[in-house]
Amino acid sequence: MGVSIPVPVSGAALRAGVLEAVVLGGHLLLYPTGIRQEKLAETGRKHLGQTPALLLHGFTDNRSVFVLLRRTLAAGGRRQVETYNYSPFTRDLRVTARHLARRVEELCERTGQEQVDLVGHSLGGLVGRYYVQRLGGEARVRTLVTLGTPHSGTRVAPFMDAHPLVRQMRPDSEVMAELRAPAPGCRTRCVAFWSEFDELMDPTETARIEHPDLRVENVQVTGIGHLALPAHPAVTAAVRRALDGPGPAPVESLGDAASVA
Repeated sequence: MGVSIPVPVSGAALRAGVLEAVVLGGHLLLYPTGIRQEKLAETGRKHLGQTPALLLHGFTDNRSVFVLLRRTLAAGGRRQVETYNYSPFTRDLRVTARHLARRVEELCERTGQEQVDLVGHSLGGLVGRYYVQRLGGEARVRTLVTLGTPHSGTRVAPFMDAHPLVRQMRPDSEVMAELRAPAPGCRTRCVAFWSEFDELMDPTETARIEHPDLRVENVQVTGIGHLALPAHPAVTAAVRRALDGPGPAPVESLGDAASVA
């Protein structure tokens, strides 16, 4: 679904690879700053009319990956934006989803809002989706945005199957079977960003959500890879538009995002 702007594969792949290297270098420098759980802020009057956003990082990562996305979403002080660091020793994303449920309840109570928006990168998107579909989170989550999330499972890096979280991200895992199960009446709006140059998605289309019971918009990004998804300005701006708008995200594809400043 959606229409992509064709770009020369060789040139786009080269740009995507260079961008991934730059983003990786910056993220390695920032990584130590995101190890600790953030201090929860008191809610100000200026945030009371806006749905708060909670950001969920990916496998072996932490909240530092969201430095640029968080700045974009919080610009103008209209939205309270927080991050959730789950344990690096997590062995079951379903347990993390239950912890997320408690974190969402706490955020709703503290902000006085009935619902939140979730934005998940990679594994974080699966945690958010499991909460929405399997733990009743659709009552609390207005919009779920995922960035490079293996919704149908990924076959990349088979040598990492020793880790239980990696096994849960395989196409034939119990978690994937649960997410394929019917979810009638699910009210949460889902927006899934995916890229043909996402090196951790095998196949790349696995980052799309394909479920008959979910309200989904799949947004194709071209010209960038996995690590750049939560950092590229074209993507962060599109995520903000998706959370600002009551209807579907205003884009079906982001063209050659790597060339957009």
